[in-house]
Amino acid sequence: MQITRIRTSSRPSGRELTPLLAGAATAVGALGAVLALTGSDSPLRAPLVLFFLLAAPATGIAVALRGLDPFARVLTALAGSVVLNMLVAQGMLATHRWSPRGGVLAMAVISALILLPVLLRRRRAAREGATVTVKPTKT
Repeated sequence: MQITRIRTSSRPSGRELTPLLAGAATAVGALGAVLALTGSDSPLRAPLVLFFLLAAPATGIAVALRGLDPFARVLTALAGSVVLNMLVAQGMLATHRWSPRGGVLAMAVISALILLPVLLRRRRAAREGATVTVKPTKT
């Protein structure tokens, strides 16, 4: 008989920290959007709004690009986020409708529209996977 020892680490693995970091980033981004939409004069408003403007579209793009390796996905998502922010700002300036609140709201809507089809596709795939039943065969 062979005895196998299972090594346990006191440090949490990267997989265990990912949901925690995602939740913290969501909270920080949401706080930035709330501060911008309410017109608060908090000194944290500018950095949190900038985080929201970069992270919200980047999250939607990164989730949509699940086939890429992680580094390429992060790089592409951040570049796409910058491009979307520039397009929104340029469109608002060209139509003489510039406002910080409008920009934050536009980026929130665009980010949701990018993320929505991916979430619907995952939900449909999970539902189709759950409804498939396999009947046991008698042998």
